[in-house]
Amino acid sequence: MKRAAAEIIREYGPFPGVEKVHGVTFDGSRVWFASGDRLNALDPESGKTVRTIEVTAVAGTAFDGTHIFQIAENRIQKIDPKSGKVLKTIPAPAEGAAGMAWAEGSLWVGQHRNKKILQIDPETGNILRSIEAKRMVTGVTWVDGDLWHGTWEDEKSDIRRIDPKSGEVLEQLDMPPGLIVSGLEADGKDRFYCGGGNSGKVRAVKRPRRR
Repeated sequence: MKRAAAEIIREYGPFPGVEKVHGVTFDGSRVWFASGDRLNALDPESGKTVRTIEVTAVAGTAFDGTHIFQIAENRIQKIDPKSGKVLKTIPAPAEGAAGMAWAEGSLWVGQHRNKKILQIDPETGNILRSIEAKRMVTGVTWVDGDLWHGTWEDEKSDIRRIDPKSGEVLEQLDMPPGLIVSGLEADGKDRFYCGGGNSGKVRAVKRPRRR
C-alpha cells in the first residue's frame, strides 16, 4: 500500500449560514455541497457560493451529468439543478447512507458504521453489490476507473483508494490532525473536493497520479 500525507491545495469557507458540510459533488464547473437544509453551488475559482437550492441535504451528494442525487435520511432525492425541483425519490439503504457517487449508471453509497460501499440501482434503490471497506466510510468517488472513499473515525480522516472487488486498501492519503473528510468528489483532473464536516469548510486535496 502506498501512503502519504494529503496535500491541501485550497480551503473554501466557512460560508454564511453553513454549520456543517455533508456530501460534495462536482458538475464540471461548480462544486455542490450539502449543508443540512440546502444544496450550495460553489465556484472553485472565486470561492464564492453562486447558487443554493432549498432541499433536505444531510449526507452524500452525486451528479450523473444531468441531475443531482442527494441523500435525505431514509431516501435519495433526484434533483433538477436548473429548477431545483425534486423529480423522484428512491429508498436509501435501510442500514444508513453517508457518502454517494455516480459511476457506470449506478449510485455508489457509503455506509458509515457498516464500513461498506453499496452499488445501487438509481431507478429502484435496489442494492446490486456490496464492497467491504476497512474503516468507516464517508464520501465516495470514482475517477479514472479507481474507487476512492473518505474515512472519519476516532476524529481522524484519510482518503483511500481501494480494490473494488476485495476492498483492499491500495493507497492512502492521511489528512492533517483535526481535519475531517465528510464528503468526497474528484474533479476528473488533479484534485479531490472534500467536505470538512463541522468546520463548515470545503477543501481541495491534490489527487496523486497513478504511474
